[in-house]
Amino acid sequence: MKLSQEETVQYQRHLSLPGFGPEAQLKLKQASVLVVGAGGLGCPALQYLVAAGVGKIGIMDDDLVEVSNLQRQVLYTHEDIGQPKAEAATRRLSSLNPYVEITPHPKRLTRENAQDALEGYSIVLDGTDSFGSRYLINDACVLFDKILIYGAIHQFEGQVSVFNLDGGPTYRCLFPDPPPAGTVPNCAEIGVVGVLPGIIGSMQALEAIKVITQTGDSLSGKLLLYDALGSTTRTLTLSPSPKSREISELPEEADSCAAPLAQPGCAVTEVEPVELEKMMKENPDLLLLDVREDWERELIRIEPSAHCPVGEFSQPESPVLPPEFMPEREVAVYCKAGVRSMMACQALEAMGYEKLYNLSGGMIRWSEDVGAPPPVD
Repeated sequence: MKLSQEETVQYQRHLSLPGFGPEAQLKLKQASVLVVGAGGLGCPALQYLVAAGVGKIGIMDDDLVEVSNLQRQVLYTHEDIGQPKAEAATRRLSSLNPYVEITPHPKRLTRENAQDALEGYSIVLDGTDSFGSRYLINDACVLFDKILIYGAIHQFEGQVSVFNLDGGPTYRCLFPDPPPAGTVPNCAEIGVVGVLPGIIGSMQALEAIKVITQTGDSLSGKLLLYDALGSTTRTLTLSPSPKSREISELPEEADSCAAPLAQPGCAVTEVEPVELEKMMKENPDLLLLDVREDWERELIRIEPSAHCPVGEFSQPESPVLPPEFMPEREVAVYCKAGVRSMMACQALEAMGYEKLYNLSGGMIRWSEDVGAPPPVD
């Protein structure tokens, strides 16, 4: 295999790069990378992998493009809204580099399809945003002997590493076990500064290129931490743990971002949207509390309801609630997806409230099952 004359012209900046040159470019042409997740991290990683000339790239994602994605997933435009991300990304990237084979896989990675999905690729780049997906991808890479390029973001911070390279550490060396359900904020509700995924995703692409071309020192055995607010980086050392490779089968994709379940004997009851609507009609004394942020409430809300952002429940002093909110009253709490509201319910129970209801699925389920409330004037 060799580079065509057209490819030589396109990759000339690589070919004239000391320590890189035609040999490294040919390694890129012969390489194969599966990008799982074509969202905030996957978009920049894909753009640079395609531009660099990685010969075979797969894009695996079962999501559709939403308008809220455009703040950080700069591969898409308003014209792509409602389209499968894997297919929209393939269309855009195909015009970027005609010498790269790009295959869309518009489906979710599962334990049932993981082996087939990873077959034919030597490197997997993780662009997902949930712990369940990360453990599934890691374990599949260990079982089927694939190199894993890891990245994660949260608000203003990011992480990058290379796992399962030449017997090096795996993701489970960093996080041996998934956190329990409901102990981390819901993935759909975490804020993130729009530029951060571009930075971390580009770093992931760089690590993939370094691994493929055997150029420089990869982040295998290291974890790079990036702080966008301070514009600082730290690199921690990771040691391989033999136990992290004791994987005989792939895990079920447990969702650590799912709402925590109410425990038996506690004061909190999960309530379905239709059931809550009926309770509001039959019990005029029922109080409704919205624990979303101000901007969310200004877009859409259930009326009548009081408002107290969930962040106030974590302050040293008690949250400021309207005077009618007394521990003996019945209170139903809602948010976007049901996670923040459960956290608020647990805080209210600790404050002495004994009759609490958490809206299952939050405003997302309410809009689906009951109907979207009219826009706020």
